[in-house]
Amino acid sequence: MYATSRESLARTRSVAHEALGSASDGEATAVAAQTGAELFAVVETLDAQRTLRTALADSSVEGVRRSDLAGEVFSGQVSSATATIVKAAAGESWSNARDLLNSLVELGREALLRAAADQDQLDTVEDELFRLGRIVAGNPQLEQALSDRSKPSQAKRELLGRLLYGKVTAVTEALAVQAVTRPRKTAPADVLNGLADLAAEQRDRAVAHVRSAAPLSDSQLEKLTATLTRTYGKQVTVHVEVDTELLSGLVVRIGDEVIDGSGAGRLAALRKTLK
Repeated sequence: MYATSRESLARTRSVAHEALGSASDGEATAVAAQTGAELFAVVETLDAQRTLRTALADSSVEGVRRSDLAGEVFSGQVSSATATIVKAAAGESWSNARDLLNSLVELGREALLRAAADQDQLDTVEDELFRLGRIVAGNPQLEQALSDRSKPSQAKRELLGRLLYGKVTAVTEALAVQAVTRPRKTAPADVLNGLADLAAEQRDRAVAHVRSAAPLSDSQLEKLTATLTRTYGKQVTVHVEVDTELLSGLVVRIGDEVIDGSGAGRLAALRKTLK
Protein backbone atom coordinates (compact mmCIF):
# COMPACT_ATOMS: atom_id res chain seq x y z
CA MET A 1 0.00 0.00 0.00
CA TYR A 2 1.43 3.35 -1.08
CA ALA A 3 1.80 6.33 1.27
CA THR A 4 -1.34 8.03 -0.06
CA SER A 5 -3.49 5.02 0.79
CA ARG A 6 -1.81 4.51 4.17
CA GLU A 7 -2.60 8.10 5.12
CA SER A 8 -6.20 7.69 3.93
CA LEU A 9 -6.54 4.53 5.98
CA ALA A 10 -5.22 6.30 9.08
CA ARG A 11 -7.76 9.12 8.69
CA THR A 12 -10.63 6.70 8.04
CA ARG A 13 -9.57 4.65 11.07
CA SER A 14 -9.89 7.78 13.21
CA VAL A 15 -13.44 8.25 11.90
CA ALA A 16 -14.19 4.60 12.69
CA HIS A 17 -12.87 4.90 16.24
CA GLU A 18 -15.02 7.98 16.80
CA ALA A 19 -18.11 6.32 15.31
CA LEU A 20 -17.71 3.20 17.46
CA GLY A 21 -16.70 5.18 20.52
CA SER A 22 -19.89 7.23 20.44
CA ALA A 23 -22.02 4.16 21.26
CA SER A 24 -23.29 3.86 24.83
CA ASP A 25 -21.57 1.36 27.14
CA GLY A 26 -24.46 -1.04 26.89
CA GLU A 27 -24.49 -0.94 23.10
CA ALA A 28 -20.78 -0.66 22.27
CA THR A 29 -20.16 -4.37 21.80
CA ALA A 30 -23.19 -4.90 19.58
CA VAL A 31 -22.40 -1.80 17.50
CA ALA A 32 -18.79 -2.91 16.94
CA ALA A 33 -19.86 -6.42 15.95
CA GLN A 34 -22.56 -5.13 13.61
CA THR A 35 -20.21 -2.60 12.04
CA GLY A 36 -17.57 -5.25 11.38
CA ALA A 37 -20.06 -7.57 9.72
CA GLU A 38 -21.57 -4.75 7.65
CA LEU A 39 -18.18 -3.53 6.44
CA PHE A 40 -17.51 -7.06 5.19
CA ALA A 41 -20.88 -6.98 3.41
CA VAL A 42 -20.03 -3.62 1.82
CA VAL A 43 -16.75 -5.05 0.53
CA GLU A 44 -18.56 -8.08 -0.87
CA THR A 45 -20.90 -5.73 -2.74
CA LEU A 46 -18.00 -3.71 -4.12
CA ASP A 47 -16.12 -6.86 -5.12
CA ALA A 48 -19.11 -7.81 -7.25
CA GLN A 49 -19.67 -4.34 -8.77
CA ARG A 50 -16.60 -3.12 -10.60
CA THR A 51 -18.19 0.10 -11.83
CA LEU A 52 -19.18 1.16 -8.31
CA ARG A 53 -15.85 0.36 -6.66
CA THR A 54 -14.01 2.17 -9.45
CA ALA A 55 -16.23 5.22 -9.02
CA LEU A 56 -15.68 5.33 -5.25
CA ALA A 57 -11.90 5.23 -5.66
CA ASP A 58 -11.64 7.55 -8.68
CA SER A 59 -9.17 10.23 -7.58
CA SER A 60 -10.13 12.42 -10.56
CA VAL A 61 -13.53 12.97 -8.93
CA GLU A 62 -13.91 15.36 -5.98
CA GLY A 63 -13.88 13.53 -2.64
CA VAL A 64 -17.17 14.97 -1.46
CA ARG A 65 -18.91 13.67 -4.60
CA ARG A 66 -17.53 10.18 -4.00
CA SER A 67 -18.61 10.37 -0.36
CA ASP A 68 -22.11 11.44 -1.40
CA LEU A 69 -22.28 8.53 -3.85
CA ALA A 70 -21.37 6.08 -1.08
CA GLY A 71 -24.08 7.62 1.07
CA GLU A 72 -26.66 7.25 -1.67
CA VAL A 73 -25.77 3.59 -2.20
CA PHE A 74 -25.35 2.37 1.36
CA SER A 75 -27.31 4.68 3.67
CA GLY A 76 -30.41 2.85 4.83
CA GLN A 77 -28.78 -0.47 3.95
CA VAL A 78 -26.34 -0.41 6.87
CA SER A 79 -26.16 1.14 10.33
CA SER A 80 -25.29 4.80 10.77
CA ALA A 81 -21.83 3.90 12.13
CA THR A 82 -21.02 1.77 9.09
CA ALA A 83 -22.39 4.39 6.68
CA THR A 84 -20.24 7.05 8.34
CA ILE A 85 -17.10 4.93 7.91
CA VAL A 86 -17.83 4.01 4.29
CA LYS A 87 -18.60 7.63 3.35
CA ALA A 88 -15.39 8.79 5.03
CA ALA A 89 -13.38 6.13 3.18
CA ALA A 90 -14.94 7.04 -0.17
CA GLY A 91 -14.06 10.68 0.37
CA GLU A 92 -10.37 9.92 0.83
CA SER A 93 -7.71 9.55 -1.86
CA TRP A 94 -6.61 5.98 -2.66
CA SER A 95 -3.85 4.75 -4.94
CA ASN A 96 -6.30 2.23 -6.40
CA ALA A 97 -9.64 0.60 -5.70
CA ARG A 98 -7.95 -2.44 -4.19
CA ASP A 99 -6.49 -0.31 -1.39
CA LEU A 100 -9.92 1.11 -0.62
CA LEU A 101 -11.47 -2.35 -0.34
CA ASN A 102 -8.58 -3.82 1.65
CA SER A 103 -8.78 -0.90 4.06
CA LEU A 104 -12.50 -1.47 4.62
CA VAL A 105 -11.71 -5.14 5.30
CA GLU A 106 -9.05 -4.13 7.82
CA LEU A 107 -11.44 -1.75 9.59
CA GLY A 108 -14.10 -4.47 9.65
CA ARG A 109 -11.67 -6.85 11.30
CA GLU A 110 -10.68 -4.25 13.85
CA ALA A 111 -14.33 -3.58 14.68
CA LEU A 112 -15.00 -7.28 15.27
CA LEU A 113 -11.87 -7.60 17.42
CA ARG A 114 -13.03 -4.57 19.39
CA ALA A 115 -16.29 -6.42 20.06
CA ALA A 116 -14.27 -9.46 21.20
CA ALA A 117 -12.19 -7.26 23.50
CA ASP A 118 -15.34 -5.80 25.04
CA GLN A 119 -16.35 -9.37 25.94
CA ASP A 120 -12.84 -10.35 27.17
CA GLN A 121 -12.58 -12.82 24.29
CA LEU A 122 -9.46 -11.57 22.49
CA ASP A 123 -7.28 -14.34 23.94
CA THR A 124 -9.82 -16.93 22.84
CA VAL A 125 -10.22 -15.47 19.35
CA GLU A 126 -6.47 -15.31 18.83
CA ASP A 127 -6.00 -18.92 19.91
CA GLU A 128 -8.92 -20.15 17.80
CA LEU A 129 -7.62 -18.41 14.68
CA PHE A 130 -4.13 -19.81 15.17
CA ARG A 131 -5.42 -23.34 15.72
CA LEU A 132 -7.69 -23.06 12.70
CA GLY A 133 -4.73 -21.96 10.60
CA ARG A 134 -2.80 -25.05 11.73
CA ILE A 135 -5.78 -27.31 10.93
CA VAL A 136 -6.07 -25.87 7.42
CA ALA A 137 -2.31 -26.04 6.81
CA GLY A 138 -2.26 -29.67 7.95
CA ASN A 139 -5.13 -30.73 5.69
CA PRO A 140 -4.17 -30.34 1.99
CA GLN A 141 -7.66 -31.20 0.75
CA LEU A 142 -9.28 -28.62 2.98
CA GLU A 143 -6.74 -25.96 2.06
CA GLN A 144 -7.23 -26.72 -1.64
CA ALA A 145 -11.01 -26.45 -1.28
CA LEU A 146 -10.74 -23.11 0.50
CA SER A 147 -8.17 -21.67 -1.93
CA ASP A 148 -9.82 -22.88 -5.14
CA ARG A 149 -10.62 -19.63 -6.96
CA SER A 150 -13.02 -21.43 -9.29
CA LYS A 151 -15.21 -22.52 -6.37
CA PRO A 152 -18.09 -20.13 -5.51
CA SER A 153 -17.64 -18.11 -2.33
CA GLN A 154 -20.93 -19.46 -1.00
CA ALA A 155 -19.63 -23.02 -1.22
CA LYS A 156 -16.51 -22.07 0.77
CA ARG A 157 -18.68 -20.22 3.30
CA GLU A 158 -20.85 -23.28 3.82
CA LEU A 159 -17.84 -25.60 4.09
CA LEU A 160 -16.15 -23.46 6.71
CA GLY A 161 -19.44 -22.87 8.50
CA ARG A 162 -19.93 -26.62 8.93
CA LEU A 163 -16.37 -26.98 10.18
CA LEU A 164 -16.68 -24.19 12.75
CA TYR A 165 -20.31 -24.45 13.86
CA GLY A 166 -20.53 -24.53 17.65
CA LYS A 167 -16.76 -24.81 18.04
CA VAL A 168 -15.55 -21.20 18.01
CA THR A 169 -16.75 -17.75 19.02
CA ALA A 170 -18.96 -15.74 16.67
CA VAL A 171 -16.13 -13.25 16.07
CA THR A 172 -13.69 -16.00 15.08
CA GLU A 173 -16.20 -17.49 12.67
CA ALA A 174 -16.99 -14.11 11.08
CA LEU A 175 -13.30 -13.27 10.64
CA ALA A 176 -12.39 -16.69 9.27
CA VAL A 177 -15.30 -16.94 6.84
CA GLN A 178 -14.63 -13.50 5.38
CA ALA A 179 -10.91 -14.20 5.09
CA VAL A 180 -11.20 -17.43 3.13
CA THR A 181 -14.19 -16.56 0.92
CA ARG A 182 -12.80 -13.35 -0.55
CA PRO A 183 -10.58 -14.07 -3.59
CA ARG A 184 -6.88 -13.61 -2.83
CA LYS A 185 -3.49 -15.05 -3.72
CA THR A 186 -2.42 -15.67 -0.10
CA ALA A 187 -2.88 -19.22 1.21
CA PRO A 188 -5.85 -19.57 3.61
CA ALA A 189 -3.63 -20.81 6.45
CA ASP A 190 -1.40 -17.74 6.12
CA VAL A 191 -4.42 -15.42 6.13
CA LEU A 192 -5.71 -17.05 9.33
CA ASN A 193 -2.29 -16.74 10.95
CA GLY A 194 -2.29 -13.06 10.02
CA LEU A 195 -5.65 -12.63 11.71
CA ALA A 196 -4.30 -14.29 14.87
CA ASP A 197 -1.40 -11.81 14.80
CA LEU A 198 -3.85 -8.93 14.38
CA ALA A 199 -5.76 -10.11 17.46
CA ALA A 200 -2.52 -10.12 19.43
CA GLU A 201 -1.66 -6.62 18.22
CA GLN A 202 -4.95 -5.33 19.63
CA ARG A 203 -3.51 -6.17 23.05
CA ASP A 204 -0.17 -4.52 22.21
CA ARG A 205 1.57 -7.87 22.06
CA ALA A 206 4.23 -9.25 19.75
CA VAL A 207 3.63 -12.67 18.23
CA ALA A 208 6.25 -15.42 18.12
CA HIS A 209 5.67 -18.26 15.68
CA VAL A 210 7.67 -21.19 17.01
CA ARG A 211 8.44 -24.46 15.27
CA SER A 212 9.68 -27.09 17.68
CA ALA A 213 11.18 -30.49 16.96
CA ALA A 214 9.15 -31.90 19.86
CA PRO A 215 6.14 -30.74 21.91
CA LEU A 216 6.97 -28.19 24.61
CA SER A 217 5.94 -28.82 28.20
CA ASP A 218 4.04 -26.13 30.08
CA SER A 219 7.19 -25.13 31.98
CA GLN A 220 9.22 -24.91 28.76
CA LEU A 221 6.54 -22.76 27.13
CA GLU A 222 6.42 -20.45 30.16
CA LYS A 223 10.21 -20.12 30.16
CA LEU A 224 10.31 -19.39 26.41
CA THR A 225 7.54 -16.79 26.72
CA ALA A 226 9.29 -15.08 29.64
CA THR A 227 12.61 -15.01 27.77
CA LEU A 228 11.11 -13.53 24.61
CA THR A 229 9.13 -10.97 26.64
CA ARG A 230 12.34 -9.78 28.33
CA THR A 231 14.21 -9.71 25.04
CA TYR A 232 11.64 -7.70 23.11
CA GLY A 233 10.51 -5.48 25.97
CA LYS A 234 6.81 -6.25 25.55
CA GLN A 235 4.45 -9.13 26.19
CA VAL A 236 4.89 -11.87 23.60
CA THR A 237 2.25 -14.37 22.54
CA VAL A 238 3.84 -17.68 21.57
CA HIS A 239 2.24 -20.00 19.00
CA VAL A 240 3.91 -23.39 18.76
CA GLU A 241 3.70 -26.07 16.09
CA VAL A 242 5.69 -29.31 16.04
CA ASP A 243 8.01 -29.92 13.08
CA THR A 244 9.97 -33.17 13.44
CA GLU A 245 12.10 -32.30 10.39
CA LEU A 246 13.96 -29.80 12.61
CA LEU A 247 15.59 -32.83 14.33
CA SER A 248 16.04 -30.86 17.57
CA GLY A 249 15.63 -27.40 19.03
CA LEU A 250 13.44 -24.50 17.89
CA VAL A 251 12.96 -21.95 15.15
CA VAL A 252 11.43 -18.71 16.40
CA ARG A 253 10.02 -16.04 14.07
CA ILE A 254 8.89 -12.64 15.34
CA GLY A 255 8.00 -10.29 12.53
CA ASP A 256 10.87 -10.39 10.02
CA GLU A 257 13.39 -11.70 12.57
CA VAL A 258 14.13 -15.44 12.61
CA ILE A 259 16.11 -17.21 15.34
CA ASP A 260 17.13 -20.68 14.19
CA GLY A 261 18.27 -22.87 17.05
CA SER A 262 17.30 -26.14 15.42
CA GLY A 263 19.43 -29.16 14.67
CA ALA A 264 18.52 -28.92 11.01
CA GLY A 265 19.57 -25.28 10.99
CA ARG A 266 22.94 -26.04 12.56
CA LEU A 267 23.55 -28.84 10.05
CA ALA A 268 22.68 -26.51 7.16
CA ALA A 269 25.10 -23.88 8.54
CA LEU A 270 27.81 -26.52 8.90
CA ARG A 271 27.33 -27.72 5.31
CA LYS A 272 27.57 -24.13 4.09
CA THR A 273 30.80 -23.62 6.03
CA LEU A 274 32.35 -26.84 4.67
CA LYS A 275 31.55 -25.79 1.11
